[in-house]
Amino acid sequence: MLACGAGAALSHVSAAALWGIRQSPRIEVTAPTGRRGPRGVVVHRAPLRDDERTTHRGIPTTTVRRTLLDLSAVLRPDDLRSALRQAEQLRLTDPLSLGDLVERYPRRPGLAAIKAPLEETSIGARMVRSELEERFQAFLLNAGLPLPRTNQRVEGYEVDCVWPAQRLIVELDGHASHAPTYAFEDDRARDRRLEAAGWHVIRITWRQLHEEPQLVEADLRRLLS
Repeated sequence: MLACGAGAALSHVSAAALWGIRQSPRIEVTAPTGRRGPRGVVVHRAPLRDDERTTHRGIPTTTVRRTLLDLSAVLRPDDLRSALRQAEQLRLTDPLSLGDLVERYPRRPGLAAIKAPLEETSIGARMVRSELEERFQAFLLNAGLPLPRTNQRVEGYEVDCVWPAQRLIVELDGHASHAPTYAFEDDRARDRRLEAAGWHVIRITWRQLHEEPQLVEADLRRLLS
């Protein structure tokens, strides 16, 4: 980073690797101006605003959302969706949203690739807990599956849906990416404790319920049989 000059930040697939959302052996840097990068380093010449760069693990880097925007121009759609899902699972957040960046750079390459998953994410973000629960209940009724008890306490924890006879718990995740990192850790610790107590815990997202209902139904039928 020092060799690339003032204002340089790790970016693109290298920033994605630093954030843990994609692996890459390449070193890519975005720098506003200045000297050429050292051998083996790909340097992108572009300005970075203050809200598009940060420091992570002691390394100047593009923010998560700016990194995803850069990836949209170089990754295949499936790989881009995978990076978006990984960022969501890790609960990586920024004050600036992807929507803000799309509005800021309306002519950047890759916008078409990112607008579809961005629209899906917006739908998921608007779906509050009660709405997702209602859709899940309707899904169960249409599939002819037994209805659970909802918002019950199990082993001291409040769970979304529980089938006591089958020792099955379903947690409904609306949109995870706006939640802080500690919530991710707390959820996994709770799941581990419930599993240790003999309960089987699965998580179903809005996207899975919307895009993969057949797979969700098949899994629940096996677990409830």
